[in-house]
Amino acid sequence: MTTKPITVTVHADDPLSRAGVTGCLRGRPDIEVRERPVGTAGHRSVAVVLADRIDGPVAAALRRLVRAESRQVVLVVDGLRERELLTAVACGVHTFVWRHQATADRLEKAVRSAARGDSEVPPDLLNRLLVQLGRHGAGGTAVVSVTGLADREVEVLRFVAEGLENRQIAGKLAYSERTVKNILHGMMTRMQLRNRAHAVAFAMREGYL
Repeated sequence: MTTKPITVTVHADDPLSRAGVTGCLRGRPDIEVRERPVGTAGHRSVAVVLADRIDGPVAAALRRLVRAESRQVVLVVDGLRERELLTAVACGVHTFVWRHQATADRLEKAVRSAARGDSEVPPDLLNRLLVQLGRHGAGGTAVVSVTGLADREVEVLRFVAEGLENRQIAGKLAYSERTVKNILHGMMTRMQLRNRAHAVAFAMREGYL
């Protein structure tokens, strides 16, 4: 039986970066770079995403690719902060490449690993990830869930959706009112949401609620 090729789409805001990655992968054996993914059964589909940072829109795009479109993602980045790293992992990304190390051979290897469902993580990033996960597990800090939000952020959002004020939410969850305010502020800042109504709409659209 002939193995179906790996179909790759490249996602980048910068046209030059997109063209560069496309050029690196085009012509590689069993890899087809396309404008759109192939939905035919048997095709292995990988999305190569180039990003400067993992902000709200990028995280939403990663979740859509991994969860809604069932695609493997290779994330090419300049650098990652601790929260961004955990967010990317929570979105379902298992394959990372530093932009300054993104040679044609490195990109091809990452794409093939992603297509197999394996992980490809630079050693320094892997060490940081293990340290951060260890801290979260040992310290009792809420771990970012598969939705990209911490568990207590999802809890607070549920009550916001019911129309409760911060004081009422605090009473329901045995938090201080300041804690509820800080949770909402941190979540809305990270996800670039304008207000409570926008947060609820975003949560419902992304399947949080």
